[in-house]
Amino acid sequence: MSASVDASATPPMQNPKKISALHRFWNSFVRYFSQPANLILVLMAIALLFFTIYPLVSLLRSTFSVSISEIVFPGVQLGKPTTLWWQRIFASDMSTIYFWRPLGNSLYMSVLASLIAILYGGIVAFLITRTNLKGKKFLSSIFVFPYIMPSWTLATFWQNFFQNPSIGTGRGGMLYNLFHISVPSGMVYGIVPCAIVLGLHYAPFAYILIGGTLRNMDANLEEAATILKASRWKITRKITIPIVMPAILSTFLLVFASSMSAYAVPQYLGGGNYVLTTYMKQFLNNGYLGQGYIIAVVMIILGVAILLANQWFTGKRKNFTTVSGKSGQVSYINLRGWKYPISILLVLLSLFTSVLPLITFALESVCVRSGDYSELTLQYWISNTPTDAQNGLRGIFREPQVWTSFWHSLLLSFLCALVAGTLGILVGYAVAKKRGMFLANLVDNLAFLPYLMPSMALGAAFLSIGTSWGISNSFFLLVLVGSIKYLPFASRSGISAMLQLSGEIEESAVIENVPWWKRMARIIVPIQRTTFISGYTLPFTSCMRELSLFVLLATSRNTRLLTSLLDDWMQWWPQSANALNLLIIVTVLVVNFAINKLTGASIDKGVGGK
Repeated sequence: MSASVDASATPPMQNPKKISALHRFWNSFVRYFSQPANLILVLMAIALLFFTIYPLVSLLRSTFSVSISEIVFPGVQLGKPTTLWWQRIFASDMSTIYFWRPLGNSLYMSVLASLIAILYGGIVAFLITRTNLKGKKFLSSIFVFPYIMPSWTLATFWQNFFQNPSIGTGRGGMLYNLFHISVPSGMVYGIVPCAIVLGLHYAPFAYILIGGTLRNMDANLEEAATILKASRWKITRKITIPIVMPAILSTFLLVFASSMSAYAVPQYLGGGNYVLTTYMKQFLNNGYLGQGYIIAVVMIILGVAILLANQWFTGKRKNFTTVSGKSGQVSYINLRGWKYPISILLVLLSLFTSVLPLITFALESVCVRSGDYSELTLQYWISNTPTDAQNGLRGIFREPQVWTSFWHSLLLSFLCALVAGTLGILVGYAVAKKRGMFLANLVDNLAFLPYLMPSMALGAAFLSIGTSWGISNSFFLLVLVGSIKYLPFASRSGISAMLQLSGEIEESAVIENVPWWKRMARIIVPIQRTTFISGYTLPFTSCMRELSLFVLLATSRNTRLLTSLLDDWMQWWPQSANALNLLIIVTVLVVNFAINKLTGASIDKGVGGK
């Protein structure tokens, strides 16, 4: 009896091999996730897969469905799958107007803008790096200024400067009122002015990329060709241009992609010539959500294809470079007597696109009648009494909705910078530590994916999921889409900073059993403080001036931003709009200047990490 009791009390024998396998798996699991880099990569991969892939899937699904807010057509039922929106965009009688003509305008504008940016920025880069041009330091500092300002700044300036009373709003601009010069309407409104403005805006970008390649190229190649009696033109054609060709191609593709996604410039200067972005906004605002989402899908596909082509071209850079030591003795081209006239011309052009816009905004904001500088007033800045001329608006310093929007913009910029900058540091740390691994490459590519998506199309994707989640008019959605959009800049800055650090710096702390958070706070962050702060600065300043990303989302009083308020005012109340425009630019410049002086960080350091 006792034997049977003892037998029943004895636990069944377990397979030792099974126990050993479980222990090995658990030990491997604990060992893997005890490394902070692995834990960060897994969590970021999950989060980025959800917040980058899911909006695209939701956007695509919305093109085959009818939402509650959709304008319903006969034969289409709510909640039922439909291909009507695709048929209306690509195979209807209105397809030419709805899609093909705007697509052609977008392509034409983007190609022309890319060529202008490359020619203007590339020539300036060559003159500064390869000639004895005078005033290089001053020219270089003011030339990049338009890139710091938003693109719609130049669009507004273009209108203020070249406007004629016979076209558009019926008021004259600075050129007409001061010198009585009438510019043809085709140079004020249309696809060509849009392309010129975008080209001038992105010319500093071309200058940075092409100039950096010219500055770092091996001068021994040109010296050897000079010794062999090659002409300067032959040296440029056979040596210089092939070396900088990857930078030229990269500039063309990146400017092309950015111009394709531009909204504010064609909105202000299009003159009735629609592009994809302006038609997409019109569709979404008027309730044709499915058709608007289809245009967003097309723009995302174009953006990804263009920037993948850019990666393919730049990946072949090794075919144009040498591995030998680099000579610092650059043989500058002697411009002789032309060095002063060319320098003066470039300075005047740079002042025209950087300083003169601010002057015109200030003058337009104090005109009693827009464009008439004979009578000035400060009512659009400080008046506390709403006037009929201002459609019931007070001066912008007294207008409640301006201050509400101002604090919304500051809060949104701060939160997006905080989230994107912090995640960028973590992504940079993990990717640099596990460089070459599949998971590290996956997180790196996912973090960069939002950069491939046009801003307005990404906003449409998040509008789709916001509508399905019931948060389409929430401030949280703005923070979410802003953090995702600006993560690529912060992550590239973080990766660049971490790759500059030797692994021995952290390893010595690991030997002393210093916790990971203390290693980050006491060693890594202080060493790369300037670069990390740049990773916060770029999202902040970009968010403060952003319009395309938020124009579909910041539509309620609780989410109104300065840029969306400016978009509402621009057409009807030009003086108040110019005052608001100047306020936004000055805010961005003051914040960037203060951060630069206090920390030594700047936007160009953040961009340089990319």
